[in-house]
Amino acid sequence: MTIDKQLEQARAAWRWRGQQRPDFAVAPGPGQESVWDYPRPPAYVPDTRLVEVYAGERRLARTEGAIRVLETGSPPTFYLPPAAWDMTPLVPSARRSFCEWKGRAEYFHVALDDGRIDNAVWRYPDAFDDAAGIAGWLACYPAPLRCFVAGDQARAQAGGFYGGWITSDIVGPWKGEAGTGHW
Repeated sequence: MTIDKQLEQARAAWRWRGQQRPDFAVAPGPGQESVWDYPRPPAYVPDTRLVEVYAGERRLARTEGAIRVLETGSPPTFYLPPAAWDMTPLVPSARRSFCEWKGRAEYFHVALDDGRIDNAVWRYPDAFDDAAGIAGWLACYPAPLRCFVAGDQARAQAGGFYGGWITSDIVGPWKGEAGTGHW
């Protein structure tokens, strides 16, 4: 099977695409967004709020020029430009993953004086055309790191794979919980 056919099949497998909010979705209140109103394929939206990432007390990244990736059923994933990061503690990892919308991702460990946080940061060095705006930009998991959007600390979505940031302005439910793989 060709890579184009594999991509076509993977993209067609998603049931929810943001055109209609499912009955089980939480209705957003004032100032909130529903992850079920996000599109699939994802949208890449500039965000000028202050975004900060910490490993313990060490600040790893800071920017007011992030890009939020908004995809149906998932909290936004924040991508920060390379210049926003202290690259010193980032150590390349052998881990790789593949997204049918963005392409091949490579990962980084965060090496600190008191230990290492494995595979906490990733990027798409050669993102697909629609995702070209995030090519080389770095994202991270909010479970092992402390991530903030305008002072609001992000929580991680369940499942350990998806890198969405759950903040007070987002309502779900979101993929990652058991039984949500088809979302």
